[in-house]
Order: sequence, then C-alpha cells, then structure tokens
Amino acid sequence: MKKKLELYIHIPFCARKCAYCDFLSGPADFSYRKQYVETLITEIYDMGKEYGETYEVSTVFIGGGTPSILEEEQIIKIAEAIKNSFELLEDAEITMEVNPGTVDDSKLRTMKKAGINRLSIGLQSVDDGELKMLGRIHTFAEFKETYEKARRVGFKNVNVDLISAIPGQTYESWINTLETVALLEPEHISAYSLIIEEGTPFYEKYGNNECDTKNEMPSLPDEETERMIYKATETFLHKYGYRRYEISNYAKNGFECKHNLGYWERKDYLGLGLGAASLIGHERFSNTSDYNLYIQRNKEKDICVEKQNLTTGDEIEEFMFLGLRKTNGISVAEFEQTFHRSIWEVYEKQINKFVEERLLEIEGDRIYLTELGLDLCNSVFVDFLDPFEQTDC
Repeated sequence: MKKKLELYIHIPFCARKCAYCDFLSGPADFSYRKQYVETLITEIYDMGKEYGETYEVSTVFIGGGTPSILEEEQIIKIAEAIKNSFELLEDAEITMEVNPGTVDDSKLRTMKKAGINRLSIGLQSVDDGELKMLGRIHTFAEFKETYEKARRVGFKNVNVDLISAIPGQTYESWINTLETVALLEPEHISAYSLIIEEGTPFYEKYGNNECDTKNEMPSLPDEETERMIYKATETFLHKYGYRRYEISNYAKNGFECKHNLGYWERKDYLGLGLGAASLIGHERFSNTSDYNLYIQRNKEKDICVEKQNLTTGDEIEEFMFLGLRKTNGISVAEFEQTFHRSIWEVYEKQINKFVEERLLEIEGDRIYLTELGLDLCNSVFVDFLDPFEQTDC
C-alpha cells in the first residue's frame, strides 16, 4: 500500500510586494515567469520519478506569491505535470491561492477544469484604507467581485485570509471585517495577527513598535485593543457557524484545511519550486532560494541546499508544539505509538505544571490547550523544547 504525501507548489510571483510580506516572492515579467514554470514542471516530473511509486498524493497546495497571476495555459501545464507524475487520491484537496483582481471567469473555469477544488483568497481587510496601508493591490469591491465569480463558476470550498492588529485598525473596524466576511459564508476563514518581520517596509517603520510620525503613518493598535481583537474573533465567528480548529483557523463543519492539518500532524510533504521545504520520513530539506541557481541546478536535478536528519528529540518537539496548535491537541496513544515511549516519561513535569496553571487540559486520550493556553501558546510551546535535556529518559 502506498503512503500518503502532500504536495506544496511554490509560485514566487506577485503583482506587487505588500508592505508586511517577508515571503519568497516578488514581481516578475512574463519571460521570467515562463522560464520558472518550465523549470518547475521539470522538477515535478523528476520528483514524480523519485516518489511517485511510493506515495499517493492526498493534498496539493499551490501557494506563493500569487499563483493566480499565472497564465491559464501555465496553470493547466502545472496541473497536468502533477497528475502525470503522481497518483492523486480521488478526494484529494487541491488548493490554489488567489488574489483579487488577478482572475476572471475564464481563468477560474480553467482552474476548476485543471482539478483545483479549493480557493484561498487573500482579502486581509474589508476597509479600503487598511488595504492601502498594507500595500494590497485591490479594494474590497474587487475582492467581492472575485469571490462572487468563484461562486458562479462553481467553487464550493473557499477560504478567506484576514489580518488583524494592522496599523490604524480599531476593534470596531476588525469586527466589521469579521461580520462582512462571515455574511458571505466562505467555508473557511484564516485570521492571522500581523507580525512585523525584518526586511519588510513595515519593519523599517514599526520595528521598534513606534510610529514613523514623519511619514504620518498610523500607529499599531495598543495591547488592550489587540487583546480585545484576539478574544472577539473566536466568539464572533462561532455565532456564524465557524469552529476554531487551530490557533488562527476557523472552518464550517467538514471544511478544515486538510493540507495544513497535515503540516501540524507531521505528515510527509514534498515542496516543489523556489525555496520550497519538505519533510519526508526523518529528513527535512529545502530547495535553493536563489532564482538563478534554481533554474541552473534544476537541469542537473540538484537544487536541494539544506538537509536535516531529525533526531528523535527533534521529532518529539515538533509533535508537541505543532500538534498543540490544533484545538483538539495531541493524542497520548499516538505519541506512544510513534515514539515507543510514554509521554509521561518525557513530559510529566511540563504537562502537570500547565494543567495546574489551567493552560492545558486532559480529556481521555487527548491533551490540548485551554482557552487561556491558546492565548499564551508561545510560552507553553517553549517548555516542550529539548525534551531529552529536561528529562532522564
């Protein structure tokens, strides 16, 4: 029986780099994109020869960047390369990220024909002023037009991405964003809190958590407003039928993102494209992030620049801090089955401590973060690092 595999396909192109974005992406002309897609397809076929006999693919996620910036013919060729190289499960979840203003009815129909059955649309806010602040290329009206086109074409599984705690945002404007999006009834909503990353325009302005008054930039929300925004998100979305199943992700029943669940459950995944990362068995590896090197070295089938053989300690750490991101947490039996040792042998002190502090709860076979634990998750996760340094096992 073949093992299950997730595929991630990276498209590193966008119309314009957003002010907060530190992803491996940027604008590129048609010839640049054409060259990249040809190289990517070669890599897909090469990796199919290496892994296609052993694995069957349960999910595909085409991300970026803005994959929807590609031409229709390029989308079809990538989809065909995947289908020709790997065995796709009949119910495989196949997602493509879409930015408003980069698709029309024809391109959406092409995506559907290519087998894409889930869209992830980057909205971020319904307030045009906030969108402009973020450096987005679209308005809310353009998002809504894209969303309605996707529904008309027949997409029945749509995620909408939102960002909270952005400069100038108020509690009221965030609630307006949540309500406006919830009323559209997408199947999934991802609600991330803005992180100021080094190397971005936002870092230059807000890296010291101070507003650049010379440029008349609005301030980031204060801690109290950010806390209120965070607390209100789950409560508000719950009223509209969305269940929080991970720290930043909410879904209607049965529409949790299978691909992302695979990451948090440490399933094997293969990343293809510039800078894409993979986890196969006990090894993590990633492709070069240098565009020219990717194009050149792909011809020699050697684009991997980082490899890490995971120790048992590494895998136990990941099992805990990735698994605890999910609201249903981790399974005690699965821990023992995977690592052939009791979770209490490794983490009894930490688990008991957090249960006493009401940050963790134990229910039957499962250990999961409480509401307070989700709020303070980073301080919980750090205590599950270096397990063999903290125990005698």
